[in-house]
Amino acid sequence: MTYPKPVAHQSEDRPLLLDLFSCAGGAAMGYHRAGFTVVGVDIADRSARYPFAFRQGDALAVLAELIGTGEIAEYTLVHASPPCQGKCTLTVGTNQAMGWGSDHVDLVAPTRALLNASGVPYVIEQPNGKADVRKDISLCGEMFGLGVLRHRNFELGGWNTPRPAHRPHRGRVRGWRHGKFHDGPYVAAYGSGGGKATVPEMQAAMGIEWTDIREELTEAIPPAFSEWIGRAFHTRILAGRVVA
Repeated sequence: MTYPKPVAHQSEDRPLLLDLFSCAGGAAMGYHRAGFTVVGVDIADRSARYPFAFRQGDALAVLAELIGTGEIAEYTLVHASPPCQGKCTLTVGTNQAMGWGSDHVDLVAPTRALLNASGVPYVIEQPNGKADVRKDISLCGEMFGLGVLRHRNFELGGWNTPRPAHRPHRGRVRGWRHGKFHDGPYVAAYGSGGGKATVPEMQAAMGIEWTDIREELTEAIPPAFSEWIGRAFHTRILAGRVVA
């Protein structure tokens, strides 16, 4: 299968980053702010809202093609957020007993295998849960003064950086729990009902204003997370200390 080439080019001051399973570009925006030129890939057509160069297609097929043609060498870093809903905190335990998560496919392992074959440093992102990723970096909205917690774990391949300290939360996530309403400084940017955040609240809490699609917002990585990772990667590269 062939894919249209995006209008994006490597440059000395803005290295090229491949954003796999890109959704609407939460991670992409952070990497852009950290100094990367970003190319997104998603199986759904996100071109109307994705803020950078975008190509629609199966992320693993695109990656395999880039490896096969050698074009992957144009990229300095690959970010991947493969689906793993069957093992996230919302679909394990008692939720799994309700049948939630049973229809989802775990793409973490095949994504990692291809990324290792690519020879390009990478980042694999996953939410808290039972996904089989190393928690080299764990980030939380409180670390960046955001209105969401949105804990995310990141496995780093071909490079590393010191792990930042987690900050204590300032309170609870606003919403209903077991028939009781709890107020707090964070909104629930997932699902609907039960005091969950409205679309404008999610946009404000995560710093994502270019999409107003609830499904895209509920899956998004706050740009502050990937900006931190992107700047850490730049620091390691510039200092000549990129290590496996």
